[in-house]
Amino acid sequence: ELISDPLTAVAGADAIYTDVWVSMGEDTEADSKREALALYRVDEALLAAASARAVVLHCLPAHPGEEITEGVLYGERSVVFDQAENRLHAQKALLEELVE
Repeated sequence: ELISDPLTAVAGADAIYTDVWVSMGEDTEADSKREALALYRVDEALLAAASARAVVLHCLPAHPGEEITEGVLYGERSVVFDQAENRLHAQKALLEELVE
């Protein structure tokens, strides 16, 4: 099922994952992408529509105020920095395996 309404999409969700809207080199499309995706910003209202135990993830780097609000990014339900730390350890293990 394809759901275009973000509040409906997160209803009952245990995790909300977002990413940057504009990648490096997409400067000419940046404004139109920001305008088109503004409805999907992960903010306090969107998080409130999810499960009470829902966490927020982001692969970083984040642009607070764009795809995610600062309050959600640094809030108590954010596991963004734990996620980044876990990725670091996984990458170190992979690097060690490749070097051996």
